[in-house]
Amino acid sequence: MAAVPQQEEAEPGSGPRHREKGKNKNKKKAAPVDESELLTVPDGWKEPAFTREDNPKGLLEESSFATLFPKYREAYLKECWPLVQKALGEHYVNAALDLIEGSMTVTTTKKTFDPYAIIRARDLIKLLARSVPFEQAVRILQDDVACDIIKIGSLVRKRETFIKRRARLLGPKGSTLKALELLTNCYIMVQGNTVSALGPFSGLKEVRKVVLDTMKNIHPIYNIKTLMIKRELAKDPELRTQSWERFLPKFKRKNLKKRKEPKKKNTKKEYTPFPPPQPESQIDKELASGEYFLKERQKKRKQMEEIKAKQADAIKRRQEERNKAFIPPKEKPVVKTKKASTEKKIDIEAIKEKVKNAKKKKLGALPEEEVKLKMAADEKKKKKKK
Repeated sequence: MAAVPQQEEAEPGSGPRHREKGKNKNKKKAAPVDESELLTVPDGWKEPAFTREDNPKGLLEESSFATLFPKYREAYLKECWPLVQKALGEHYVNAALDLIEGSMTVTTTKKTFDPYAIIRARDLIKLLARSVPFEQAVRILQDDVACDIIKIGSLVRKRETFIKRRARLLGPKGSTLKALELLTNCYIMVQGNTVSALGPFSGLKEVRKVVLDTMKNIHPIYNIKTLMIKRELAKDPELRTQSWERFLPKFKRKNLKKRKEPKKKNTKKEYTPFPPPQPESQIDKELASGEYFLKERQKKRKQMEEIKAKQADAIKRRQEERNKAFIPPKEKPVVKTKKASTEKKIDIEAIKEKVKNAKKKKLGALPEEEVKLKMAADEKKKKKKK
């Protein structure tokens, strides 16, 4: 029989329970790590560039993308196409322009080592087709730049409303769009039924939100205010890890216009299990009036009489309307004006009082006694001269 190996005696503190306790002790000794520090990206950190050493054998198969462009972009693309080929040539991607079909095609080559280069080339030709200038579109070939093409044509039903909201996104002389570009660090191009944005991922997310809210009848100024507050809060290192809800404004939608009540209100009738009475037919009406039993000649005569009676009423009404022009209007009754009384009653007592008052006042006229003395003096002078 095979010898059974004897179990070695376990040393004190070497069991599984003791090991767990030892681990827990080590954990307690380790300094606690803040989770917020692990989630945040350190300032100035950049992902290393993708080089040929990362993929020395290149790609296995050829990939290609094509996109159509409108007729009005033909002249510009023809002019800047050598620059496009040169920029893509640095990443070993071929580019072809077909003016007959109106399309642009990008394809990988045997020298292409970056598998994501063809995706960037596809985005480049898409941006060029959406009226983005080459100077801005070529930035998509950089690692830290992305693009987003937002379709806004199908978000609003009425064409007039869509044009107004699109103009609201631009703002007076493009001021709203410029403010949005400065806050998000993105280049934004509004063209036709699409909005093309080019910049960092965080900025593109904000641009998409603002554009969609504008099409939903939320003014972009509200989102711009929120972005400005967020920009200031991000500068404070203490507030970076905290919730910003208490600082951000909360805008409530107010429907100022009241719903217009319809002129004809449909009132629901009371439910009855019995069906409505069947309407009378023409034959039933004729039977009730006794017209059904008349002969053809009598029926025609009756119809003619009714027609003539209607015509006579119409002629009478028309004649009355014509005669209205000849009826003179009612004249207003003549009101006789009362002649103003020429004889005025003279109040003698009042005149006497006025004279007395005038004598009392010294307004250049001499009193009675002085006048008499003067008169006497004048008479004496006249006598002496004689």
